[in-house]
Amino acid sequence: MTDPHVPPVVLLTEEEVARRVEDLARQIAPVIDDDTVAVCLLTGGLWFASDLTRALARQGRHVRFDALWLASYGDERASLGRCEVRADLQRPLAGRTALVIDDVIDTGLSLSEAHRLVRDAGASRALTAVFASKPWPTKRAIVPDFVAWEAPARYLVGYGMDSAGALRGLPYIGALD
Repeated sequence: MTDPHVPPVVLLTEEEVARRVEDLARQIAPVIDDDTVAVCLLTGGLWFASDLTRALARQGRHVRFDALWLASYGDERASLGRCEVRADLQRPLAGRTALVIDDVIDTGLSLSEAHRLVRDAGASRALTAVFASKPWPTKRAIVPDFVAWEAPARYLVGYGMDSAGALRGLPYIGALD
């Protein structure tokens, strides 16, 4: 459990996070169009998806928005080893590019499941973007198409990443070790 009196060690400042999001938007913008549907993985991906879709707009890409709510952790620090779909897609994807957006690829189960779900929904192309990529995805995990930051093997919080629901709203990325 998180001790609220011990602040996380800052790994990326708010300014570094913002710069990496802008850099990633410059990479993504040329390979998508305005018919692309940005699919945010809830709940952790919300912060990154919000910033990334605004950064894409600054690059002239005005994507549509949808969300998938998948759960593989609950309030635990380790994956449960399976994904539960708590809320499905609302927007039609048939014939469109889907850009699945998540805060972090850790085990890779959620991102892989989301990729499968958008393909099953008829997306003509399924791309993935994560803010942080940890060094140990499972063998079943897909490799993200776009990564803003290669994260260290630490327990990350902030910018959507949490510890039992706490610390998601930090504007920076920190570590609890």
